[in-house]
Amino acid sequence: MSFLRRHPALPAGLLFAIGLLGAPLVAERGTLNDLWNVAFAVVLASAWNLLGGFAGQVSLGYSAFVGIGAYTTVLLSLAGWNPTLTLPIGALLAVAFSVAVGLPTFRLRGPYFTIATIGVGEAVRVIASGVDFTGGASGLRMPPGTFDFTSNYYSIVILALFTVALCAWLSQHAFGLALEAIRQDIDAAEALGVSSTRMKLEAHAISAALVALAGGLFAINFQYISPSNVFDFRLSLSIVLMPIVGGMGTVVGPVLGAILFSYLQIKLLASPALRDSYLFIYGGLLIAVMLFEPRGMVGLWERLVRKLPRWRAPRTAEPHRA
Repeated sequence: MSFLRRHPALPAGLLFAIGLLGAPLVAERGTLNDLWNVAFAVVLASAWNLLGGFAGQVSLGYSAFVGIGAYTTVLLSLAGWNPTLTLPIGALLAVAFSVAVGLPTFRLRGPYFTIATIGVGEAVRVIASGVDFTGGASGLRMPPGTFDFTSNYYSIVILALFTVALCAWLSQHAFGLALEAIRQDIDAAEALGVSSTRMKLEAHAISAALVALAGGLFAINFQYISPSNVFDFRLSLSIVLMPIVGGMGTVVGPVLGAILFSYLQIKLLASPALRDSYLFIYGGLLIAVMLFEPRGMVGLWERLVRKLPRWRAPRTAEPHRA
């Protein structure tokens, strides 16, 4: 019981994991496609939360890592590689790029860091659109015979569960505590011996690798990529909005935000008139969160729980003493 009190979301998380893993046994293809998108969003939101939520470094350039993973998978697959073997290569390239970007940008603080990441993401998109080996603005297609939806579905689900479990584990250990100290007061953290630049670089590298793996699975699943869909600034914005609405700096928050975001996308894409308005609606949710509950859906849930009447065991009557 004490373990469940420390981890109240664990039962719901286990049910969520069992549901995702068992869905191919009972669900139809359309439902599985929707669940694939949910798992993909969970990876992106939870991975970004390592840097943006735990360390407080709000980056708006994470679509670059999605694109690096996706293009690595497509280019190496076209060269004859097994698509599965391309995934770790894409992750390593994303890690290298994250370090190259992080070394100069982590010297900046606050909005200056965020603005710099926007510039990096847009620069990568422009370069990918202008060079020949990426297919330019037209994009690239995966070679025939590389699509197996069942294996791809399980791959993205396992990656999502691993990402959430990793975030939960890191949040309870020295690495996560150091990131939290950086978020609360970077100067005080450094005075206590925390190397803020190294910690942020490591968090950036871990999250970049996870996002790149998801990008590679995205390319395998959809069999086509272009700079406009994997390097899109709207994708970076969506990655940031999910943890903010769900609850930054928590393990559960990004998962809740990803589920909500995926649900909205599914419903809005079904209506041609609202197909391009999902960011507008999600932006409205973001404004509501910032005004009424800065801790997102997690904070709203905690507030509701505090207002519920607590169950109290009846007091037993004390024996009468003569």
